[in-house]
Amino acid sequence: MQSVCQRVGPCSSCLKRQLNGFLGLIKWQRRLVPACARTIYSETGKWEKNYGLETRKRVENWWFPRIKDQFCRISETDLHMGHVRVYTISDAVARFQKMRGMQVINPMGWDAFGLPAENAAVEHGLHPASWTQSNIQHMRKQFDALGLSFTWEREVTTCLPEYYKWTQYLFLKLFEAGIAYQKEALVNWDPVDQTVLANEQVDDNGCSWRSGAKVEQKYLKQWFIKTTAYAKAMFDALSDLPEWYGIKEMQANWIGDCIGCSLDFLLKVNGKVTEEKLAAYTYTPEAIYGASHLYILPSHRLLHGNSSLKEVFQREFIPGKDSLTSVTAVNLLTNQEIPVVISAKTNFANFLDAKIGIPSTSAEDAAVAKNLGISLTEVIETLPNGLEKVINSAEITGMTRQEALKAITQQAKKKRIGGDLTSDKLRDWLISRQRYWGTPIPIIHCQTCGTVPVPYEDLPVVLPNVTTFTGKGASPLESAPEWVNCSCPRCKAAARREVDTMDTFVDSAWYYLRYTDPHNTDRPFNSDLADYWMPVDLYIGGKEHAVMHLFYARFFSHFCHDLKMTKHKEPFHKLLVQGLIKNQTFRLTTTGQCLKREEVDLTGTEPVHLKTGEKLHVSWEKMSKSKYNGIDPEEIVKEYGIDTLRLYILFAAPPEQDILWDAKTDAMPGVQRWQTRLWALVTKLIEARTSGTMPNPELLNKKEKAEARKIWEQKNLVISEVTEYFTKDHLFNAAISRLMSLTNVLHQAPRPLVLHSTEFEDALASLCIMVAPMAPHIASEMWKGLAHMQNKLCIHHHWDVDVLHQSWPKVDPEYLQPSDVVEMSVLINNKACGKVFVPQQAARNFEEVHELVLQSELGVKHLQGRAIKKAFLSPRTALINFLVQE
Repeated sequence: MQSVCQRVGPCSSCLKRQLNGFLGLIKWQRRLVPACARTIYSETGKWEKNYGLETRKRVENWWFPRIKDQFCRISETDLHMGHVRVYTISDAVARFQKMRGMQVINPMGWDAFGLPAENAAVEHGLHPASWTQSNIQHMRKQFDALGLSFTWEREVTTCLPEYYKWTQYLFLKLFEAGIAYQKEALVNWDPVDQTVLANEQVDDNGCSWRSGAKVEQKYLKQWFIKTTAYAKAMFDALSDLPEWYGIKEMQANWIGDCIGCSLDFLLKVNGKVTEEKLAAYTYTPEAIYGASHLYILPSHRLLHGNSSLKEVFQREFIPGKDSLTSVTAVNLLTNQEIPVVISAKTNFANFLDAKIGIPSTSAEDAAVAKNLGISLTEVIETLPNGLEKVINSAEITGMTRQEALKAITQQAKKKRIGGDLTSDKLRDWLISRQRYWGTPIPIIHCQTCGTVPVPYEDLPVVLPNVTTFTGKGASPLESAPEWVNCSCPRCKAAARREVDTMDTFVDSAWYYLRYTDPHNTDRPFNSDLADYWMPVDLYIGGKEHAVMHLFYARFFSHFCHDLKMTKHKEPFHKLLVQGLIKNQTFRLTTTGQCLKREEVDLTGTEPVHLKTGEKLHVSWEKMSKSKYNGIDPEEIVKEYGIDTLRLYILFAAPPEQDILWDAKTDAMPGVQRWQTRLWALVTKLIEARTSGTMPNPELLNKKEKAEARKIWEQKNLVISEVTEYFTKDHLFNAAISRLMSLTNVLHQAPRPLVLHSTEFEDALASLCIMVAPMAPHIASEMWKGLAHMQNKLCIHHHWDVDVLHQSWPKVDPEYLQPSDVVEMSVLINNKACGKVFVPQQAARNFEEVHELVLQSELGVKHLQGRAIKKAFLSPRTALINFLVQE
């Protein structure tokens, strides 16, 4: 993904396509400044020699409104360093790809529904919509310090009807396909407040966060999305995706081995058909004609929920024993009728609570059937050659097991009674929430017609304006009778709307598709536009998004593909999983209580409690308010500046690694000094060119021309490496390190080279351009200084255009032409000791380079007679390192 598409959470993604022309120009307006104020070139036309604190502030204040787009975020009320890291990474990638001529979508949206807004309504009397809007404004102000470049015109907000209309549209498509369905499921029930609680509203002791009552488990009818229907397809598709830093393994583990399937049964008692249906899992669908019994756990909903068979099952269940009941199950595929057995076990493998007993393929099932006197039929025959075939199985008799598996699952899927290959660990997605602040489920319940979908033309089903939130009793939507009570779309009789709302993951599981066509009022998105932009080139986010959000997003993408709404099955091409930013946490060893920084004495060899002198347990942990180890990004920006914070974030560690925050001693001083050195280079060139001496490359002597050639080579090498770091592994820390090395090379250039060398000027201009995606403010001002410098030697740069609209530097064609010889750097025990020239054709061959170095004058002098333990060749950097016995 070569640009950045951001969700309102910490995840972001990138989209790119080639531009057909040069990017537009930006017009700058000068403004008057007081004569006594410290000034910068963009304001006065006079270059400020030193890059100190005041200069840095004025540079960032001037350039900030000129280079940024707006941005925002919701769900939380304060910006933290994790946000800063993910958005800085995505912004750098987006700016880089724009400079490469790509058309970049770097959108931002708000994942704006959810429990925090409803909790605020209960606690503070704020309407969820008002709370959400105020948070948007608050987060905008907090974000308004990082100079980010989002594609603001593609903004989406999940709590607006123009967005959730299409979430409801997709739900109806799922319902039509039999993938959205209702069944009873356990919920957390507060017996005092008489309300359903989310998992996060239950404390560690199993009590309600508000009433303090012990939370009970209660069965309620809930809406599910049958994600298991796509388990096998999503598992198999992982093999076609590029390496995802271990995330593919996490996805595969979440899904599990898809070797079996569930099949639907109709339950009967005393020969009479009931309204109860039951889905049960089997590891061997091909042997279904050999099923002897249906096996359920004592904890199954049929024994505890609102089932009409509850009393029968409870009466016939003998704890600790396999209990044969009077209830039978009719297989809706084969029409076989088999008894239901309540297991003596308290659990089956993983998340199963009902499975099909097939003695032919399971010794355990055979033992149960034998003990209970249930008749069984052999359905698998092994031929002398070892091939297994199916017998006594109606139309699939004579097939191989693999053929029979395919036939049975296809028949079941065609009849919509199961058959989707899945694992025993993956459960369907429960999306019901007994909340107000969520997308209304577009379903109407009619006593005559049953469950009826809202007609497409009646979408969106808009949330009513509920004003009172108590956190008690039924869903707040129940308090809006004029909304709940409606007429059935089919028979026009009195009916009721569904009062559950959707899990917020449903809203965010398809946002990437809406970003391709955010203002479409006729459909969720235009298929041609989705096909043009998708798949997303880069998805950026923490590991906490690597399972659930990624899984749900992949599910929706596969589903839309099957509806022929999109060409691509998979939504994301490449993942960049960034690590955490950690800070020190100080805990009392006696109680484990976390202390604030001001409560800790750090003057001694070990930190102690300032009040009691007690020694503290110190650990590096994810920044958190509750642990008092958070860092306010606004304070860091105030002290160090936007560019310094951005560079620190990118330089402190590779993206996938954690950053241990220690601003005083680690990368922060380094990137500060580097900016000062960059500024000094521009000052050096401007002063040389305004000295009164006209630059003339012909005035350079032979030695100086050789030095200029080395600058040219170094520039090309750095362009090549930095470009690769940006495009391949996103190693921004390595990119900055290489830019620092080019900075050092240019600082070593003598004055004649600075004055007369085209190579120095071009290398400095290229350096400025490559710095720009990561530190856009200082790069913009340095470029402005260079652009208005007199007597320039380089004519291929667009000097009249801002640095962020320059083309990314390319390696000179001449540099790509292989020379006859390569200058090989020789290290001994990691210390440079000279260089040896080797033929180009030998430079990548370890044995040849090794021998040539040993035979050279340098090798004879430094290596002859010494015991060489090992040697390492790096062809890319033309370096060989000998490890020798000291």
